[in-house]
This record gives sequence, C-alpha cells and structure tokens, in this order.
Amino acid sequence: MNPLNRRNFLASATLAASAAVKAVNAQAQLVPIIDTHIHLFDQTRPQGAPYVGNPGNTEPALPNTYRKLAPLGIVGAIEIEASPWIEDNLWVLEVAATDSIMVGAVGNLQPDKPEFAEYLDRYHRNQLFLGIRYGNIWGYSLMNQVTNPVFIEGLKLLQQADLVLDTANPNPDLIQAVIRVTDMVPGLRVVIDHVPAMLRQLDANGRAAIDGNMRELAKRPQVYIKVSSVMIVDAGGQPVSDPAVYKPNLDYLFQTFGEDRLIFGSDWPNSVAAVNLTTIVQIVQDYFYAKGSAVAEKYFWRNSLAAYKWVRREYAQPTL
Repeated sequence: MNPLNRRNFLASATLAASAAVKAVNAQAQLVPIIDTHIHLFDQTRPQGAPYVGNPGNTEPALPNTYRKLAPLGIVGAIEIEASPWIEDNLWVLEVAATDSIMVGAVGNLQPDKPEFAEYLDRYHRNQLFLGIRYGNIWGYSLMNQVTNPVFIEGLKLLQQADLVLDTANPNPDLIQAVIRVTDMVPGLRVVIDHVPAMLRQLDANGRAAIDGNMRELAKRPQVYIKVSSVMIVDAGGQPVSDPAVYKPNLDYLFQTFGEDRLIFGSDWPNSVAAVNLTTIVQIVQDYFYAKGSAVAEKYFWRNSLAAYKWVRREYAQPTL
C-alpha cells in the first residue's frame, strides 16, 4: 500500500470508528433509563438514620442530589428501602413526592407482623408505594420465613394489592427461598437484586450448585433479575470499565433469563456506586446496546415497568 492510499485508509477507518461511536452514543441517548435501585436517607434529621451510605459519609442522599449526578439518559428512579424503621416508609414517600424524578418507592414492612395488613393498606393508598423488600438484611431471612404460614399469608396480601416483593443480598439460600415463595404465592412478582454480586462471590462449584435453581426461576415469568451491584474495582480502588470483564456474568444472566426479565439498578449511593454512577451506566450500555435498541429498551425501562408498575411523572419518562 503506497503512502497516499495508506493515509486515505487510515482516515477512512478513523471516520468509520468515530461514526460508530457517535451512533452508539446517539442510540444510548434515545433509550431512557429508569434506575430501579437507589437509596434515600438523611442523617441530619433529629432522629438520624439507620443507614448513611459508605462509612464516613456525612451527605444526605436525596432526590435532587441524585438528579444532579445522574448521567444523560436517566429519567427516573425507584427508591429501595434503607431503613427498618416503620415511620421511614412515610418519610421516603414524602421526600419522593417532592421530586418528579422519583417514580416509586419500595418500603420496609414485615409480612409476619400483626400490623402488616393495616400498614400495607395505608401505604398502598399512595401511588408511589410499589412494594416491600425482604431478604438478607436488617436481620431478616426469607429462607427462615418460608415455613411461617403467617408470613406467607402476608405475601398473599401483597400479591392481592398488586405490589412487588424486592429481595436483598442474594445467596444460594435466598435463591432457593424465592422458588418456595413463588410456589406458595404464584402470582407474586419478585425482583432479585444485586445478582452480579452473588455470582462474583461463588466459585465454579458454587455456580454449578445454583444453576438448576436459577434455571427453575427462569421458567417463572413473574421473577425478575436486577442487574445491579455490577461494577468491579481493581486493587487500587479504580473502576474497571473493560467490557470483557463483565461479559461472562452478563452472558450467563441473559442466556438464562432472556431479554424480558433483566432490569437496571445502580445501587446509588452504596459502595462504589456513590461516585461511579456514570461508569456503571456505561458498563451496561456497552453490553445491552450491542444487542440492539429493542433489547436495551427492555433492560433499561420496559421490564422495570412490568416488574414494579412504577408511576410516570415527567414527560421524559417513557410509557407504553
């Protein structure tokens, strides 16, 4: 190849690469994102807060803070409970109502408590109240409760109210518990959060041991997998952005559950998500946009609408 042709070739290749990047970026901007996993708290309240984000954090996590940090594309968010205090269900709903970026909240109510039905009825009247979270958090154990008939009756009330059960901090026991719960309350929508974090913690034997249960859950269309807590940091604490690092686990989830069951969540402002929100979004955009805009739409908002039935409050927030 002579120098002139080589220069023309390189120039053409550069323009093609630039055009490809612009096309991907344009596509990313076209698909709106609903972040289904953020936490709100305010430790400056007189009573403080039971959860304040990362150790040493002194900044409250409020909707306007999230709005300012959210990268281009994020148009709505769902708050996931960050407090076992019953009164904080009301606090979150009141705070969420002040900013229309919030399309819903998942609270903390215990289905085995005598007052559960009363509180469920009370909070269900608020359209932003989408369901409850119960799992390996605050000393709760979903596995320990699946043999408790009172707890199961509470979940039936949740299902009758058309609300969702979000789980917390999955491990093999929790995966087994979700199978049993959906056997006993088959109409209940369940979201299993932070699944990539669980996969990272399992060795090859552990992965093989849960594979049968994961494939069983894949047969149940009311069970959704939240691809949250996805980002990895290196030994120096820097975010890893190489798509190849994330592809094996994302491939496993996509191949097991398909395009209709995976949903996006950032976990802001917990752990690495506190200062890496843009990178987290980019990691999953790299993966899901490679599968086409229709698949990306499902992951970034359509599947979350089916799972949570969140409330559209702004023009930019999508609707079917």
